[in-house]
Amino acid sequence: MKILVLGIGNLLFGDEGIGVHFINYIGKKYDFEGEHRLDIVDGGTLAQRLIPIIVEYDHLIIIDTINAPGVKAGEVYFFDFDAVPDVVDWQGSAHEVEMLQTLTMMDLVGDRPHTMIMGVVPTVIEATEFSLSQGVENAVPLMEKTLLAYLKTLDIDAVQKTQVDIQTILPNSFRAFDAYSI
Repeated sequence: MKILVLGIGNLLFGDEGIGVHFINYIGKKYDFEGEHRLDIVDGGTLAQRLIPIIVEYDHLIIIDTINAPGVKAGEVYFFDFDAVPDVVDWQGSAHEVEMLQTLTMMDLVGDRPHTMIMGVVPTVIEATEFSLSQGVENAVPLMEKTLLAYLKTLDIDAVQKTQVDIQTILPNSFRAFDAYSI
């Protein structure tokens, strides 16, 4: 089985970049072992241009921001794309809507792999710098624990190779694991 962990987001818009920052953090901190292939990729804001990559996988895990009205920033949701919670409305940013449309289009032609979404509710989505709000930064340990536990159910073991903090990843997130390098 081929598994793709895909970080989605725009690094220039604060919390909006958490998907990309998070996959770079995970990729730096862990090696992964198991009988299945696991790739970790920065999908940025490419959405439909990711289709040729996504269709090569049996299982997709998307890391992104989500919008959930009335929920405090930093809340983490992890769900099957086939069972999106009612509270999630996908209206946080243009790329979220575009990613939703991409997955829906893939569904229509039967090309979408089994898809799980890990979404965190953002605080700051505005032109800023490579930074995260305190609420989203505080969500990273739960995101990490949730992803590693889920990968374990897919027979993928995480082996910590280094100690790293999400803040040390932020300035260089634009440099690694991008969709065009696989």
